[in-house]
Amino acid sequence: MEPFIHLAGVRKVFRKGATEFLAISEATFDVMPGDLVALVGPSGCGKTTLLKILAGLYDYDGGTVRIGTGTHPFDPSRDIGMVFQQPLLLRWRRIVDNVLLPTELLGLPAKASRERALALLAMVGLAGFEDKYPYELSGGMQQRAAIARALVHDPKLVLMDEPFGALDALTREKMNLELLRIWKESGKTIVFVTHGISEAVFLGTRVVVLTAGPARMADNFEVQLPHPRTLDMKTNERFGEYTRRIYHLLGME
Repeated sequence: MEPFIHLAGVRKVFRKGATEFLAISEATFDVMPGDLVALVGPSGCGKTTLLKILAGLYDYDGGTVRIGTGTHPFDPSRDIGMVFQQPLLLRWRRIVDNVLLPTELLGLPAKASRERALALLAMVGLAGFEDKYPYELSGGMQQRAAIARALVHDPKLVLMDEPFGALDALTREKMNLELLRIWKESGKTIVFVTHGISEAVFLGTRVVVLTAGPARMADNFEVQLPHPRTLDMKTNERFGEYTRRIYHLLGME
């Protein structure tokens, strides 16, 4: 099968006057259609920079980036959904209207978009909260709305930048389970950035390990744990082997 995302030797340099900062020295990996790939590494190692390159928000200074296949052509202007660490909901808009924002920007049909938004809110567990305002929802519920917003225009690729990093530990565990359910139901290709080693192994069909900046790919491996995944898998020996592998690569043993 042809990869949906192909990166080979990607390099990124930030320049300010005569000063150069090498953010990514080499990144090479593939993402297959329907994968949930976790990018893990220490804070400041270039994970978000790499995500912004995939989103088309940053240019890159070397290497190859290809997104899409012959059977899955890609239009970056409409085929990307993004979820950030903060939900970034507009406080003056009701939840359903926040979810509808991408469809308004893209000029998609209003009636069909609203039906899809309501269906997505039900899928993420927010049925009955459509007409609430963001301040009336908990942090985890707001992030569920942000995920629905990222899916409402039916993108082929969803990019998630530490979306649960601001949540408390218990809510984060619940959101991990919710994300896996949503991913299975939606069938989307997801690239998920995290500095949580356990989170990367729990979520990913594949984990890409980046070293401290400038980002360099230290490993890229398939996570052979069954689906549906459950929290008790974290006590599984194979799960422990994967996490120890990452700790070793990052010099944390």
